[in-house]
Amino acid sequence: MSDTRRRVKVYTLNEDRQWDDRGTGHVSSTYVEELKGMSLLVRAESDGSLLLESKINPNTAYQKQQDTLIVWSEAENYDLALSFQEKAGCDEIWEKICQVQGKDPSVEVTQDLIDESEEERFEEMPETSHLIDLPTCELNKLEEIADLVTSVLSSPIRREKLALALENEGYIKKLLQLFQACENLENTEGLHHLYEIIRGILFLNKATLFEVMFSDECIMDVVGCLEYDPALAQPKRHREFLTKTAKFKEVIPITDSELRQKIHQTYRVQYIQDIILPTPSVFEENFLSTLTSFIFFNKVEIVSMLQEDEKFLSEVFAQLTDEATDDDKRRELVNFFKEFCAFSQTLQPQNRDAFFKTLAKLGILPALEIVMGMDDLQVRSAATDIFSYLVEFSPSMVREFVMQEAQQSDDDILLINVVIEQMICDTDPELGGAVQLMGLLRTLIDPENMLATTNKTEKSEFLNFFYNHCMHVLTAPLLTNTSEDKCEKDFFLKHYRYSWSFVCTPSHSHSHSTPSSSISQDNIVGSNKNNTICPDNYQTAQLLALILELLTFCVEHHTYHIKNYIMNKDLLRRVLVLMNSKHTFLALCALRFMRRIIGLKDEFYNRYITKGHLFEPVINALLDNGTRYNLLNSAVIELFEFIRVEDIKSLTAHIVENFYKALESIEYVQTFKGLKTKYEQEKDRQNQKLNSVPSILRSNRFRRDAKALEEDEEMWFNEDEEEEGKAVVAPVEKSKPEDDFPDNYEKFMETKKAKESEDKENLPKRTSPGGFKFTFSHSASAANGTNSKSVVAQTPPATSNGSSSKTTNLATSVTATKGSLVGLVDYPDDEEEDEEEETSPRKRPRLGS
Repeated sequence: MSDTRRRVKVYTLNEDRQWDDRGTGHVSSTYVEELKGMSLLVRAESDGSLLLESKINPNTAYQKQQDTLIVWSEAENYDLALSFQEKAGCDEIWEKICQVQGKDPSVEVTQDLIDESEEERFEEMPETSHLIDLPTCELNKLEEIADLVTSVLSSPIRREKLALALENEGYIKKLLQLFQACENLENTEGLHHLYEIIRGILFLNKATLFEVMFSDECIMDVVGCLEYDPALAQPKRHREFLTKTAKFKEVIPITDSELRQKIHQTYRVQYIQDIILPTPSVFEENFLSTLTSFIFFNKVEIVSMLQEDEKFLSEVFAQLTDEATDDDKRRELVNFFKEFCAFSQTLQPQNRDAFFKTLAKLGILPALEIVMGMDDLQVRSAATDIFSYLVEFSPSMVREFVMQEAQQSDDDILLINVVIEQMICDTDPELGGAVQLMGLLRTLIDPENMLATTNKTEKSEFLNFFYNHCMHVLTAPLLTNTSEDKCEKDFFLKHYRYSWSFVCTPSHSHSHSTPSSSISQDNIVGSNKNNTICPDNYQTAQLLALILELLTFCVEHHTYHIKNYIMNKDLLRRVLVLMNSKHTFLALCALRFMRRIIGLKDEFYNRYITKGHLFEPVINALLDNGTRYNLLNSAVIELFEFIRVEDIKSLTAHIVENFYKALESIEYVQTFKGLKTKYEQEKDRQNQKLNSVPSILRSNRFRRDAKALEEDEEMWFNEDEEEEGKAVVAPVEKSKPEDDFPDNYEKFMETKKAKESEDKENLPKRTSPGGFKFTFSHSASAANGTNSKSVVAQTPPATSNGSSSKTTNLATSVTATKGSLVGLVDYPDDEEEDEEEETSPRKRPRLGS
């Protein structure tokens, strides 16, 4: 035989009885020496690799379905299918198979399907019993016919024989004529028998019978028979639904009659499978595998036919984006595209690739921008589903579109901002749509699926775009719900200080609020008088929880961009306002956000937290929770336990020095005592190192403490920012290493000297021993370490390096521990200052003392 090559798709049936696409190639039939016989070979059209090598076994049952399909089983639970592009190719390969098996090519099945358990009995059957004798198709024989059909279902051999008999005698059409007679006569018993008969024929699982039953001529009568389930008191009205309720809408007239017929047929057969037929039992689960295949291949054919009709799709897009299109018409167009995209999931990968690229080329994304902003909830929902198909298919395609769009449009109408606004404005009390959109946004901003090429890095470009154009839209509800006007003013009034609860107490006037230099006595850690404005509305709380989940994802995956954003917006402070929410799930979301930040063990974040005293709302929540053993309690304890186990020195020192008095009574866990132990061990270690250094190296003339140098440098940058009116917190780029000082060093040293002399004139007074008042400066300037003149002593950031020595106040509101900076330059009055230090009570009291 000469080889024949035809284009085919290879499918295998998986464990879930769904067809998996194995690729596209060209099929040939040839003799294979290794297999000792004629075989079907399929080589991939992409690279020529072998997709299929299957010997044409003389005893294998091959089935030809729908003119372009050949289906067979090679082993138990291993079904194969070849889907041909052309009918001629299918016919040619079918002839080769029939030739090997000695069959007439006109048959649809080359062998009777038998299983091993029945092989022996089959061999013993006399040759004359190949077909089952069917009773005459009359009303009084319906019960006999029903019993026959039901009895053969347990035997594969008898099922095949019954199917062949039904096909040869045109029996199904005769049965459907009896159905019409029974309905006219209101013969309920006969209708019940017909239900059993038609259901049994469907379970024969034969494609040739399906083609008869699902033809335009017969399908509605088949549905009618299935209405009369004997188990129901009243028959269902499926035909009424299919003919009157379910209406076929052609958004653009379909001129291809074959395509229109295929769409009708697929919808009705899907309805039969999903709605009418009962869920098959474990013994019947394979009975309808051919029905599933019938629907699957119909969908593939519909999508392919529509995709090939470029005129049709162009017209659909033209109407979808036309401003003159009315809302009802646009709703139908969007629903059409939703169904179209759903059907496309049946395509093999390369065809699905081409399908979505065709939609993108025609302008699906700009069209979605229009429809996602419509008031119609149904339209928005369908548009969201379409958008999810596109994001799932190619996040990079969506990202590329929105970055190009940003060069031509305002931020407000960018597609991603439209998506964010839809998430924020979701009217569903359970925020179902918002949850779906949040998942899509997370996919778009996930660096794991971003491409990196030699010429450009998608991650860098897109994240720059997102943080510049979209992040402010995402965080707007969070910032709005965690601040009043006076809170906003706090970001600019850097020279005043606020306590945490004082800032957001609602008793202050919005229009005439003036920061006060005194702090309420009630403002202490553990006070339950933190009347922070928090969202009490459940839906708002859910929305904020979704936003926090997305921001937490950013902290984990966008190290540089999110760090800048948190610092510049003082975002963590705003998030921690939500620790006071009456909705525990929202407080836990806020806590989880902080936990992710601390989990990075980034000293830049740690300095931001300690200088802003951002542990206070967390500790307040812990103390307000009292002795209740709940999730909030456990989550807060775990946060501090992480700090202890990971030995984060700067945070340990800050917590012990500022909050240990409030926490030492908590004895049901050893976390806080463990933190105190770690702190004291580190303190002893530093003292030992200091004592082991020769005195000449401790002199102010020769060494400068690395930590103090870093603080001076940071102070210099922050002051420079204040003068220029820039962001309240230094961006990431300004955190320099020790050896990277500004060129203008003389200006730096002059600033330092001026600050030191100013310090001497403004030394703080000691507080009374044992006083435990938490009145920290919580303005954004405190978070930056800027020169906010405070009348209340502040605590130092803990020194965790090995060269820890005496630090000065540096004109900040941070308490100095001992002495002054170790100078790099030999000043003439250094010796006098050293003498003063030994006698002067300059040490500021620790608030935990």
